[in-house]
Amino acid sequence: MNESGLIRDLLSSTRTIAVFGYSARPDRPSNSVSRTLRGHGYRVIPVNPALRGAVVEGERSYERLVDIPKEANVGFVDVFRRGEYLDAVVDDAIAAGITAMWFQLDLGNVAAAERAEAAGMRVVWDRCTAIELGRLRRT
Repeated sequence: MNESGLIRDLLSSTRTIAVFGYSARPDRPSNSVSRTLRGHGYRVIPVNPALRGAVVEGERSYERLVDIPKEANVGFVDVFRRGEYLDAVVDDAIAAGITAMWFQLDLGNVAAAERAEAAGMRVVWDRCTAIELGRLRRT
């Protein structure tokens, strides 16, 4: 987890990011981070059962990760869910064949991230994609 070079590798090799827990509300972190990612050329696929099927910023929203077509080539999942929901997110990611997960700041339940890693996924824990992208752009 958070091994050296992982953040740089994920952000430089990925073009499509599934944002699990995406909110259509502009004041929510998942929305502002997604806006930042799109502004840097990433394709952001929203994942939220409440938005299932809606078109958000030109992208269809999905209920679960397993619903995203394989040809979307999701590089990693950026997770915006509270700790008590992370086990279900990891289960969904495993079922979808996701190879990397990025858990946002202060989510709690590091055991879920450890389980994702034990399942063979590359894992970033307790970091913000937008903050890390800014750091990389400055270096």
